[in-house]
Amino acid sequence: MTIIPAIDLIDGKCVRLTQGDYTQKTIYNENPLEVAKEFENAGLQRLHLVDLDGAKAKRVVNQKVLETLASHTNLVIDFGGGIKNNKDIQSVFDAGAAMATVGSIAVKNPNIFYEWLDKYGGDKILLGADVKDEKIAIHGWTEQTALYVNDFLEENIKHGLRQAFCTDISKDGLLTGPSIDLYKSIIKHFPELHFIASGGVSKLDDLKILKQVGCAGAIVGKAIYEGRINMKELRDF
Repeated sequence: MTIIPAIDLIDGKCVRLTQGDYTQKTIYNENPLEVAKEFENAGLQRLHLVDLDGAKAKRVVNQKVLETLASHTNLVIDFGGGIKNNKDIQSVFDAGAAMATVGSIAVKNPNIFYEWLDKYGGDKILLGADVKDEKIAIHGWTEQTALYVNDFLEENIKHGLRQAFCTDISKDGLLTGPSIDLYKSIIKHFPELHFIASGGVSKLDDLKILKQVGCAGAIVGKAIYEGRINMKELRDF
């Protein structure tokens, strides 16, 4: 299982929100490159970079930070937040992202998403399925839909989706443990999917359980910044 540390960006700074609430913001570091270098020095190879300004503005905002991190580290970066059209996604790849993370557009305009899967391939597109009560939420979690996560994933897999992560909003940023039952259900239904857990990881044991249930990766954010999981533990794991 791949450990994927997260950097969430607001105003170019490394922050974390609680349950996707922009009013519950903690700034952890004003220099995201410093944070990315720490991850790289700990032996981690991936980075989940989220443009929270972009998610809110519905356009890519923190492209310059992506360029800086991609050019000054060897981390394999997936970048998401505000990718809404062909120009956006191409600009993200041009700035150095290995993968584009897409969420809201796959709900609002699935045909564009299917085009991207076809054009770039399933290895370059990472679908972010944000979930509340097993239903998809979009636009930085500000809008709830009536779409069930399993139906959503099934339709996208038919169109070439190969990898996805799922964040349970009710768990995110609370350090209360991940949504094991939800993830078990998804992995059971879609064994072919490269499935990544996201949200709620609070300690090393959570990662061990996620590995046991079959997650291909796990995104870890607040637990690192709050010192619940240290770099040595991640390196050893």
